[in-house]
Amino acid sequence: MENQIPLLFDTHAHLGLDNFYDRDLEDVLQRADQAGVHWIATVGINLKESQKALDIAKSHDRVVAVVGIHPHEATAVTDAALETMAGIAQHEKVVAYGEIGLDFYRNHSPRESQITAFREQIRLAKRLGLPIVIHDRDAHVETLTILKEEKAEEVGGIIHCFSGNTRMAWECIAMGFLISTPGTVTFRKAKQIQAVVREIPLDYLLVETDCPYLTPVPHRGKRNEPAFVRYTAEAIADLKELSLSDVARMTSRNARGIFRMDR
Repeated sequence: MENQIPLLFDTHAHLGLDNFYDRDLEDVLQRADQAGVHWIATVGINLKESQKALDIAKSHDRVVAVVGIHPHEATAVTDAALETMAGIAQHEKVVAYGEIGLDFYRNHSPRESQITAFREQIRLAKRLGLPIVIHDRDAHVETLTILKEEKAEEVGGIIHCFSGNTRMAWECIAMGFLISTPGTVTFRKAKQIQAVVREIPLDYLLVETDCPYLTPVPHRGKRNEPAFVRYTAEAIADLKELSLSDVARMTSRNARGIFRMDR
C-alpha cells in the first residue's frame, strides 16, 4: 500500500442511515480523512433520507448530497413527493439526483410502479439539470431501454454499483454515464466486474463504497465505511496494472466532473 496518494472520492455512501448517523458519524468521517478520502457523496433513498443527506452535506465541507427515491420505495413517488424532492434538490450542495432506477431482484415495489417512478424522476432530474445516479439490479435491459427512451444522455450520470457486462458498460458510456465500481471488485469470484474494470478506460470509472453495504476484502463481513474505498481503488490499480496514485487521481477527477463541482 502506497504511503502517499492523491485524495479519493467515495461517490456513493449512505451516511444518513442509522448505521452511522445515530452512532459514530464524526468518527467515520475522521477515519475517511485519515485514509485519504477527501470527498464523499452521501445518497438519499426517500424524502426523509434525502433531507438528511443534505443536512449532513451542509454540515461538512467535504460531503456532497445526492437525493432521490429508491426503486424499493417507488410507490411513494407521488406528485407531492416529487415537488418536495425538487425543492431539496435545488440546494447548491446537491450534486446529482438518485439513486433511482429498477430493482427486479427484491421487487419491494411492483415493477410497473418502479418503471413509472424511474421515468418521472429522470424527467425531474432533466428539468433540474442534474446528473442521475442509477440503481440497476436484475433489470439491465429495462434500465437501458428507459434511459434511451427518456433521453437521459441530456444529463448523463452514474451507473451505481455496476453489475452488467462490458458491452453494457460501453452502452452506458455512450449515453454519458460513468461506471461506478463497488467493493465487490475485491471479491475473488467477482469475475464480471473485474473484466469490466480491465477493459474500460480509467476515464470512465469511479469508486464507491455503497456503505454500510458491500464491504470490500479485507474487511468483508463488517460494516462498510468510506475509508474502505481505498481497497476498491487498490483492486482497480492491480487489475489495470496502474499505480494507486493514478487510480485515485483519475477517479476523483471523473467524480468532480460528473458532479460538476469544478464549475
